[in-house]
Amino acid sequence: MLTNEQVEQYAKEGYVVVTDVFSDDLVERMRRVTDELVEQSRALTASNDVFDLAPSHTAQKPRVRRIKDPIKVDPVFMEALKHPKLIAALTSLLGPNLRVRNTKLNLKEAHVGDPVEWHQDWAFYPHTNQDVLAVGVMLDDCELENGPLLIIPDSHQSEIHSHHTDGYFCGAMDPTTSNVDFGKAVPCTGKAGSFSIHHARAIHGSAENTSNRPRRLLLYEIAAVDAWPLIGGPTQDKSLAEFNERIIAGEPTIVPRMENVPVILPLPPAPKQGSIYENQTSLKNRFFATTAEAM
Repeated sequence: MLTNEQVEQYAKEGYVVVTDVFSDDLVERMRRVTDELVEQSRALTASNDVFDLAPSHTAQKPRVRRIKDPIKVDPVFMEALKHPKLIAALTSLLGPNLRVRNTKLNLKEAHVGDPVEWHQDWAFYPHTNQDVLAVGVMLDDCELENGPLLIIPDSHQSEIHSHHTDGYFCGAMDPTTSNVDFGKAVPCTGKAGSFSIHHARAIHGSAENTSNRPRRLLLYEIAAVDAWPLIGGPTQDKSLAEFNERIIAGEPTIVPRMENVPVILPLPPAPKQGSIYENQTSLKNRFFATTAEAM
């Protein structure tokens, strides 16, 4: 379970870092599977339902930005998701009934590693209540130089910002018009085997990896079972049975808990559909620098 101080920090600042949770053996197994997947990507010339490839990806020099829904790709990632210490931490914040909304493994290779522009996860998937968060499991030591997750403290208690460009969703905030002091951002750093938790409304992003070390971050999006998505979910592209298969602790319900929460729907959809990297290509004013190799 999280300490009282950690629960209070999450409530006040919208994030918390929990250190030294996953064993070296589990972290190494996840790294090994990740390396094997990157090796498989050499045979691809375009992104698919497992791999999100950078534009500069080649068979000779594979550049995988993301492994999509890794819990469906290899059981080691589900093992980490159901780790007793992680479940206990999530229960401390969301209660006993937990659903995993989505999972992804973001890869930043040394000297490149695409940045992710400032955004709020809530803009992508608003729910009936705000018991929604994301966990970032560090598969490598996360330091300032290799592009860690950056969080704006207390931003989960402020407004929902526009993530639209020219009337279309782009999955990012315009840094020139959002009136946010990005200088207040705090890096979520820690040793491999640690994890961060951030609220779905917290403003966050990450810079390019400028170090000679990789930064692989396994992300689990988690919601209380009675937090129902306002877009997607069982009423659209999934059955109720599939929706409930994503419950990782506790019991299902068909009674959503309703709260008066601010919502801007991610519609019309981004002109370039795919991962957040694809969505954000239509953002006109970018905050983070990007090298030519990452383009």
